[in-house]
Amino acid sequence: MLRLCPILLMLLSALPVRADGKAGEFDYYVLSLSWEPNWCALTGDARGDPQCDAGTGTGFIVHGLWPQYKVGYPSDCFTTEADPSRADTAAMVNIMGGAGLAFYEWKKHGRCTGLSSDAYFETLRRAFFLNVTIPPLFGQVTRDLQVPPLVIQDAFLESNPQLSPDSITITCDGAMIEEVRICLTKELAPRDCGMYVVDDCKRKEAALNALR
Repeated sequence: MLRLCPILLMLLSALPVRADGKAGEFDYYVLSLSWEPNWCALTGDARGDPQCDAGTGTGFIVHGLWPQYKVGYPSDCFTTEADPSRADTAAMVNIMGGAGLAFYEWKKHGRCTGLSSDAYFETLRRAFFLNVTIPPLFGQVTRDLQVPPLVIQDAFLESNPQLSPDSITITCDGAMIEEVRICLTKELAPRDCGMYVVDDCKRKEAALNALR
């Protein structure tokens, strides 16, 4: 896995996001997968979000499919494409957890792809269903765990031999596992993550809460 010195990471984090990006002009995608039980503990429970109810049994969900520059990323781009309907965003609930997240991701990231909302959501589905296998062991997390982030990375690499250590990064939010981020070309083939994306969790161990 590519490792960056702390000073370089600080310099990169200070670079502008380029929120004025032009729709359709980007270099590659990041598919972001959130561990829903941890998202619920950090955010969803306080909102009373129904996806956090007991018995849902949901593990990794799609946070988003984000267009990236080699350094930085576009955000909130102008597009002439129409926004998705409520039915369109509701159809994403099975992999994104909520229609509100689906619309937010379209507004912030999807518009920057230059795709229509239908094409963006279809690309997101293909990235998730056809390009990534969730390791089966994550369907067996029945108690709260403390795990090394590299164990999560290794599990994804074992279940996805098309990936390399440089095409995946594990992030944390405080003491909790936050996301698995997988870098993909515009054609959805695995590729190395750019320096701006690499944000490996530096904790020796982090919490992975049990399925609900």
